[in-house]
Amino acid sequence: MVFNTGAALLDAIVLAVVSREPGGTYGYRITQQVRQAIELSESTLYPVLRRLQKDDCLEVYDMECSGRNRRYYQITGKGSAQLRLYEEEWRMYSEKITRLFEGGNQP
Repeated sequence: MVFNTGAALLDAIVLAVVSREPGGTYGYRITQQVRQAIELSESTLYPVLRRLQKDDCLEVYDMECSGRNRRYYQITGKGSAQLRLYEEEWRMYSEKITRLFEGGNQP
């Protein structure tokens, strides 16, 4: 992708992915789902997950899977509110960019 993916956009994408799984989801699966939209390495994802956890947007729990502990991430109420804000901001931003690309007038 030729466009820069800033921290806020990464946070929004990760929150959107995690919000689809009511019981939570784990890092590798999050990476695979995010990669459907943007290129992302696991080394980029985990700092995002830690930041969202520190900001109380995600909560974390461990569960055994095939004899190993797997860390799961689940969206919190604060994370859901932040995701709604990101969604609204994205709609306004993308509409403005689309109008520019299509040659329309700015309001």
